[in-house]
Amino acid sequence: MTRRELLRMIGVTAGSAVMYQAMSSLGFAAESNFKKPIRLQGAPRGASVLVLGAGIAGMVAAYELRAAGYKVQLLEYNARAGGRNWSIHGGDSYTELGGFTQRCQFDAGLYINPGPWRLPYHHQGILHYCTLLGVPLEPFVQVNNNAYVHSSKAFGGKPQRFRHVHADYNGHVAELLAKVTQSHKLDGWVTKEDQEKLLMSLRTTGALDKNYAYVRSRTSSERRGYDIDPGGSLDPLAVPSEPIALGDLLDSDLWAMINAGDDYDMQTTLFQPVGGMGQIGKAFARELGTLIRYNAKVIDIHQDASGVTVTYEDTTKPDSRFSARADWCVNTIPLSVLSQIPMNVGTPMADAIAAVPYAAAIKVGLQFKRRFWEEDEQIYGGITYTDLPITNIGYPSTGFFSRGKGVLLGAYIWGMNATEFTAISPAERVKTAVAYGSQIHPQYAKEFDNGVAMAWHRSPFTLGCFGLWTDEARQKHYNNLCQIDGRIVLAGEHASYIPAWQEGAVTSSLNAISRLHQKAIATGAKA
Repeated sequence: MTRRELLRMIGVTAGSAVMYQAMSSLGFAAESNFKKPIRLQGAPRGASVLVLGAGIAGMVAAYELRAAGYKVQLLEYNARAGGRNWSIHGGDSYTELGGFTQRCQFDAGLYINPGPWRLPYHHQGILHYCTLLGVPLEPFVQVNNNAYVHSSKAFGGKPQRFRHVHADYNGHVAELLAKVTQSHKLDGWVTKEDQEKLLMSLRTTGALDKNYAYVRSRTSSERRGYDIDPGGSLDPLAVPSEPIALGDLLDSDLWAMINAGDDYDMQTTLFQPVGGMGQIGKAFARELGTLIRYNAKVIDIHQDASGVTVTYEDTTKPDSRFSARADWCVNTIPLSVLSQIPMNVGTPMADAIAAVPYAAAIKVGLQFKRRFWEEDEQIYGGITYTDLPITNIGYPSTGFFSRGKGVLLGAYIWGMNATEFTAISPAERVKTAVAYGSQIHPQYAKEFDNGVAMAWHRSPFTLGCFGLWTDEARQKHYNNLCQIDGRIVLAGEHASYIPAWQEGAVTSSLNAISRLHQKAIATGAKA
């Protein structure tokens, strides 16, 4: 079984959060190595660089190379900057492969991030550019103990509060370990003194009673919540809640959904730009101004001994042909698209480009007539996880207590489920997401207003969500992908060890342009 097949199975059975956790543990995600801002100096007099793609990697490259003194041109397929850094607001329209056009009908100020939607605190590269460009940030709620975990096969399909499953799993495990310790089964591994300390810690961390049992009590209810909460004056007395039995908990598989927030990339604090993730792309676009040529679809890339010539068409003028030329080229076009564009590079790079498939993923944004998740269920931000094909429901981390309409992330679908969703129209995807979500939130049927569904593998500018490397492919092709071939260097999340994150795009771009700058200096002045 390949890693890709394993991850697909994990995603199908346990959801995208658990799949990403598996990705991290298997080496698909890694820590950012960004330490400080780059400082390129001494660009050869008159030297020029052509950057392909105005996503995060391309705009970082253009920004830093311009600062270093290069003449920079940037070609972008879309009519906007940002690439996968994108927020869909009311009034926006988008046409996917196959010709389906969606026009978002969200109310003013509401949006969905079809691509990246959170910024980990240790992704200092992308956070640096947010600060540099004046993009205000706010907290992103990853873990909400009052959200749900849901299995269609357990508890009669009734969703369970995250805090119940989290507290009960930890409590039962702590009780089992305490029993093992008390029966002297650890004598060969742990000293008597340390066993006493272990029992003390288990009683605290597992919310156990004086007999080291995890049972219905005030102690356990301080973790999982009460049937009747403590009140004041002549309110009824608090009533502790009954933990879920260990056997029922294990059979439900819900324990597989409670650890996403423990993963390094999901640990607090996370952030989001105020007004949507697309604010980063917009800020870069304002800074770069006329350096960006929009609606430019690259159709040929040719390098020679003195430079690189790119042929492109204006997507607003079918069959038009234009060209741009520079001494050097930073190519950030996703490999799924780049593999279809003629480019005269050596066999090692060409083979590497062809070796990386892209993940299938869909996000569905749903607008409701009121924020019922807050008003009815006291869920403020965070994520509900489910074994249904929608995999999760994301609650907005902004606009708390607002009156009027609100937008949920109604589905974040991966793998085979995403492929199946692609087979139906966007309207049917939205309808299906509402039907699935109604199993968790019965309010859906009455409160639903409108929605949009973005299928990344039907996106003409990416043909997928992000690059999917295997160990074998990385060993054979990764270095060849990242090497400078003549006058061309590639950059993007696909050329990083942090795939699927904007930080991968930032660190890849900075490394690529640093090496290209050194080669330009070594080559001398403008060719």
